[in-house]
Amino acid sequence: MSKITPLPDRITIEPKTTATACVIWLHGLGDSGAGFAPVVPLLNLPQDHSIRFVFPHAPEQAVTVNNGFVMPAWYDIKNVDLHNRADMDGVLNSEKLVHALINEQIDNGISANHIVLAGFSQGGVVSLFTGLRYEQPLAGIMALSCYLPTKNQLPSRLSDANKNTPILQNHGEQDNVVPMSAGKMAYDLLKSDGYKTQWQSYPMAHSVIPQQLNDIGIWLSNCLNNS
Repeated sequence: MSKITPLPDRITIEPKTTATACVIWLHGLGDSGAGFAPVVPLLNLPQDHSIRFVFPHAPEQAVTVNNGFVMPAWYDIKNVDLHNRADMDGVLNSEKLVHALINEQIDNGISANHIVLAGFSQGGVVSLFTGLRYEQPLAGIMALSCYLPTKNQLPSRLSDANKNTPILQNHGEQDNVVPMSAGKMAYDLLKSDGYKTQWQSYPMAHSVIPQQLNDIGIWLSNCLNNS
């Protein structure tokens, strides 16, 4: 019998109408779901939208590059070097958490192709990695200010299910935490392999800004209206 992955604690924001779609949005290192929950009104979605937003909290764990300090993290960061940064065991564990969150939505009547995986920084890494490998078509994958954890190559065990899924990749032009070149490397790898990915950079650091959030709202509406 396979082990059941427990659901992470999470903040859920319901629409005014019955939810017919869902965005699962993962935060960055040291943050929590509460860090991104306030962005929902800034997406400028239609008042009658039917999107449920789920903002999970990462588990607490020691982070090597922060002197082993325990904080919310989707995986350990072992090295500041991009190509040796992500602890893959941790990435795979977080992939299981995301699968559990997706399954919760499916059990509640929202099919996978009405679910968007989204994330910022570490959360973006996990959302992108998970979405590329997920075995059912998703509505979209959003990867903000992040990179691929598999260095300069695409992950193993890619699923054809999401080969045509819309992917949005955003990055700050003054990002001094995750260099924009890392995000662009991931974009180039995906584009060259035929993925339907869209790149947009913004004049910002390792953050999000209002214009970007408005653009994300338009992208989300398009993804979910076409799913």
